[in-house]
Amino acid sequence: MDISLSVQHIIKRYGGVTALADASLEIQSGEILALVGANGSGKSTLGKIITGVVAPDKGQLLLDNRPVSFPSPQAAKREGIAAVYQDLSLVPDMTVTQNLWLGNEPLGLGGIVQVKVTRPRTEELLDLFRGTVSFAFQPDVLVRALPPDEKQIVEILKAYNRKPRLLILDEATASLDNRQVTRLFELVREWKSQGMAVVFVSHRMYEIFNVADRATVLRSGRTVGTSDIRDVTERDLVELMIEGGVVAEVAGSRVNAPPGPVRLRVQDLETRSLHGVSLELGQGEILGMGGLRGQGQSDVLRAIFGAIPFKGKITLDGEQAHFSHPHEAMRKGIALVPGDRGTEGLLYIRSILENMQLPSWQRYGLPLQMRQAWADAANVGRQLNLVMASLREPVSSLSGGNAQKVVLGKWLMRNPQVLLLDDPTKGIDVGAKAEFYQLLNRLQEQGVSILFYSSDDDELLGLCNRVLVLHDGRIQADLVGTDLNRTELVAASLGTRQEEAR
Repeated sequence: MDISLSVQHIIKRYGGVTALADASLEIQSGEILALVGANGSGKSTLGKIITGVVAPDKGQLLLDNRPVSFPSPQAAKREGIAAVYQDLSLVPDMTVTQNLWLGNEPLGLGGIVQVKVTRPRTEELLDLFRGTVSFAFQPDVLVRALPPDEKQIVEILKAYNRKPRLLILDEATASLDNRQVTRLFELVREWKSQGMAVVFVSHRMYEIFNVADRATVLRSGRTVGTSDIRDVTERDLVELMIEGGVVAEVAGSRVNAPPGPVRLRVQDLETRSLHGVSLELGQGEILGMGGLRGQGQSDVLRAIFGAIPFKGKITLDGEQAHFSHPHEAMRKGIALVPGDRGTEGLLYIRSILENMQLPSWQRYGLPLQMRQAWADAANVGRQLNLVMASLREPVSSLSGGNAQKVVLGKWLMRNPQVLLLDDPTKGIDVGAKAEFYQLLNRLQEQGVSILFYSSDDDELLGLCNRVLVLHDGRIQADLVGTDLNRTELVAASLGTRQEEAR
């Protein structure tokens, strides 16, 4: 059961983006190590390298004092390393039991799964969370029928069922309620006492100080410190995460002109992950939404766009606008640019022209006025500096940055008055980002109202005059003026403010 893992000077690049510049950590059996860092610091990338999901460019891993490399997650699992991520790996149309044993099935003669082994063990695993889950949380229920918190528990139990020596919990508490988090921490302490090593990644400072023994801090892909949790405060960790509290200036200046009259007002917005969010967006304003991923930012955008059910009141230009379908929002001049272009933004096998025109074909009549459609798409392509061979080429022929331009371009074809952006620059290179920022400034000057969620703190600080920071489905802070700095932004993302920490 004993394990010793040393991760030394890891470097990982994705094209021109450096995810890890010099990352290291040490962990041994019987301890809980918190891995801490701001948005984009490299925590998840480091976890994926340890578990064989991603290969490092440089650096080495020592497992039990011997050099190792994991070409696949299966190789890491064979060494007793398992992980739980916020993005679930469950199969919705399989039962809880089938998911718990997926890839780990005990087989008898003829390759038949030994139900006499899986059934009692499944009951035993589910009993670990009894009292914190619904009565419907049973071995034979389909995973798709479970609420998000119970799906997350299945993911945790699936990893634990492999009897790992090292367990990585990467934002595994994000979907859990307080009772479930308390129970998970009880279990983690029990597993620790049995010799398991646990790497715990969380955006919630109180969780880190509740359960961890030590904390390793990443900043911009580098390990900048490791401390015994008893020897540091929340403020100490926050300052390590943001270069000692000194705000780094972001290239580019903000548009300082005050916004026009309120165009969009949201009052007491509630969804499954939001708990009473209110905001106002003025004409020609770029209003930022910050915070760690998964705190409800996407729900705010989707509710406004009519893509998910919600409670609360939304008014647009003074009129109530409770959209029940995106088509209603589109007719009122609202557009939503998703961050996940692969599953929500594009049809990769179709042409650039078809993708650009996807929300707007009805404008070109029957039969379609193809010449006008082509001219309009080409004009937007020029505005976006879209690098392509032809509008006839499939979107799959484009780079990530140019593909994201198509996602944005298809909505610019409709001349939106309110633009909702859901982490739109994730995964694109620096050059494409710079062009995107210039475009936002132009749209702002034209009076377009922009509600902009980004997981990149530099973007929020560089582009926005005001940033709402969400934490656990609530607005933790409304940062403007001198409060809009890296220290306050990171502190609020972690559920605290600097004046509270002091």
